[in-house]
Amino acid sequence: MMGGKSSTIAAGVCGALFVGYCIYFDRKRRSDPNFKNRLREREKVCVVELLQLPDLKDAEAVQKFFLEEIQLGEELLAQGDYENGIEHLTNAIAVCGQPQQLLQVLQQTLPPPVFQMLLTKLPTISQYTSFQTVSNNLN
Repeated sequence: MMGGKSSTIAAGVCGALFVGYCIYFDRKRRSDPNFKNRLREREKVCVVELLQLPDLKDAEAVQKFFLEEIQLGEELLAQGDYENGIEHLTNAIAVCGQPQQLLQVLQQTLPPPVFQMLLTKLPTISQYTSFQTVSNNLN
């Protein structure tokens, strides 16, 4: 009976120490003068990566981009670089004329966790391509 109570108290103390450390680390990180600058730099890198999509009106450029992104994505996934591989596959889906069919093929060929990563990435790129399509139609 005492052993169970002691382990519960020990677990509670360890949990409290962990939460305390997380709060301390977060505060220290946020008080760093370069923290906001690093966040802004990361945001700029993400925006620059999104801006590398081809002009959607140029079919040849879109096809070339699509094939390059598929190939690069497959190579990176084969090397175990899932994050970058998914990024390139997402870019290919964004410019694909039949994204549902491509997603079905990818669902059959990719391991389920990798396909799930791909699905979580899709809303970000689709928002950008919708914006790009609207802005191209205005020109």
